[in-house]
Amino acid sequence: MTGPELHDLARRLFPICRSITGEGVRQTIRVLQEFLAIECKSVPSGTKVFDWVVPSEWNVSEAWLADSSGARIVDFADHNLHLLQYSEPFRGMVSRAELENHLHSLPDQPGLIPYRTSYYRQAWGFCLSEQQKKTLSDSTYQVQIATSLSPGVLNYGEYFVQGRSSEEILISTHICHPSLANDNLSGILVALNAALHFTRNPAHYSIRFVFVPGTIGAITWLATNQEKWAAIKHGLVLTGVGAGEKFHYKQSRAENAVVDRVSELTIRESGHPFTILPFSPYGYDERQYNSPGVALSVGCLMRTPHGSYPEYHTSADNLEFLQAGALDDSSALLIQILANLSANRVYQNLSPFGEPQLGKRGLYATNPDENMAFLWVLNLSDGSHSLLDIATRSQMPFGQIQIAAERLLEANLLKCVG
Repeated sequence: MTGPELHDLARRLFPICRSITGEGVRQTIRVLQEFLAIECKSVPSGTKVFDWVVPSEWNVSEAWLADSSGARIVDFADHNLHLLQYSEPFRGMVSRAELENHLHSLPDQPGLIPYRTSYYRQAWGFCLSEQQKKTLSDSTYQVQIATSLSPGVLNYGEYFVQGRSSEEILISTHICHPSLANDNLSGILVALNAALHFTRNPAHYSIRFVFVPGTIGAITWLATNQEKWAAIKHGLVLTGVGAGEKFHYKQSRAENAVVDRVSELTIRESGHPFTILPFSPYGYDERQYNSPGVALSVGCLMRTPHGSYPEYHTSADNLEFLQAGALDDSSALLIQILANLSANRVYQNLSPFGEPQLGKRGLYATNPDENMAFLWVLNLSDGSHSLLDIATRSQMPFGQIQIAAERLLEANLLKCVG
């Protein structure tokens, strides 16, 4: 899908109220299922997942705040962010003083609605702009929050692309935020686009795409899919890839894993400006996949890191902030990273005694760079160096090294050993 097509799909998904559980997640997955046969998995409330427990399911019928005349000041129907996520049900009249404890605004960004949650603490509340808040002059207000918190399920989406190998790459993106376009409709859309590409063009590695609620969803996936861990050799978390001028790549806990090195090389060769961020145990779901008991090599691909842009977790992270061009570039970059990971094989030189004669095999080229790529691949293909190692050491483009290896393979001068 092109960037504009992805942006059009974002317009369908943006109004859906996604949370860590509930109908919004299922509705979002149903839209994605129009494009791919994504499985919607369910884990019951109360299920113990490592040190956590799957929470009650949360759904919303209506939620509004009205003044003493009955005029609605804040209404969930106008914007999903107006309701504190996971608000417990409440109905009644409250004083202005009591209401203050249940209001969330941004004094430093007075025109914006904040995104706030109360997943694991019982509370009710509204989010509104500071400008709206300053208009609240009545002594009492009517509160109507028709929500339900009851035993149900946590849902996540999973889609598997079979490659030539049973070894896998994990792509994870969070699906829980309501009406926030960059964080994280962008990750959902770019993951979908990559899944569409590799469904049509399978690579060496199989690729597992998971669309999970943040934190609890990743932990739940890990806890209920432990038999899949051993096959996962590389992984990426996608978030905030729909806006911003430069890319940011956060390394895995190992900080020098193959996925870290391939991602940095691919971004560098793309020509986009970028920054490499060291691993930190705070951030998105990469911290769950890199936890010591799991220890998967999972990095995080972003354009805009969390908390680093003024639109973050506010109503300004809207469809106007989301850039079709950024979705296009992010899709292309992700697809190239995954292709390079799959192409990063280890070869053995089958004619290792001196330099083999290229001319008699029709491989000697007039282009000196092409010949140098042949020579580097032949010299370092001793069964221990990957194509990534060779591209890094030779300082030649990965794609050129890959093409040289493929041609040498066809000429029976190499065999693949890993």
